[in-house]
Amino acid sequence: MAKTDRRQIVLTGTSRGLGLAMATELIERGHIIHGCARSRSTMAELGRRWPKPHSFRAVDVVCDEQVRDWAEHVLADSGPPDLLINNAAIINANAPLWEVPVDEFDRVVDINIKGTANVIRHFVPAMVARRHGIIVNFSSLWGRSTSPEVAPYCATKYAIEGLTKALADELPAEMTAIPLNPGIIDTDMLRSCFGSQAGSYPAPAVWAKSAVDLLLGLRPADRGQSLSVPESH
Repeated sequence: MAKTDRRQIVLTGTSRGLGLAMATELIERGHIIHGCARSRSTMAELGRRWPKPHSFRAVDVVCDEQVRDWAEHVLADSGPPDLLINNAAIINANAPLWEVPVDEFDRVVDINIKGTANVIRHFVPAMVARRHGIIVNFSSLWGRSTSPEVAPYCATKYAIEGLTKALADELPAEMTAIPLNPGIIDTDMLRSCFGSQAGSYPAPAVWAKSAVDLLLGLRPADRGQSLSVPESH
């Protein structure tokens, strides 16, 4: 890959599941990943596996101060990202809404909505100043439809749809923001809802090939569109 085609990509939630699969696929294609997750040991392991120019840091996206410090380091070392992917998210344990404990409800909201906003707050100004870059906030099929016993998660993903579309209206014409439904993939999160039935869906590594094709093909003309990753087989 020519150096001019190599993209600087910020990716949250890189310790496992979709985040790790995307990081792996993007790095194999020659792009540079600046990833974060809460697990200090996993981030250190990924840093050894993929040293500079890649970078991995233990960050809780709920903590605005941690996100600010991370962003300052990434921006100072590598400049504004070409692609910012807000992937970090959790889901509540299956339960009717009135049985979801307040601490669990708050944690889902804090990570899925506030964490996304924190990352945007500290990375996007540098992107806007350069008038370049694409922001992808991971939504869900449950951000466009509903199912019982996952109401907190549905609420956060509906919020991501609205937040991202409003953000798209605020960006320069040369940029865009996209709410992206990744589809149904066999992850720990899906297994918490579907149990063993999750095994009938694609593994993250298989899914990542289609997802990365879509991510790398996004353009400013896609601004504000609710997109979905094509099904993988």
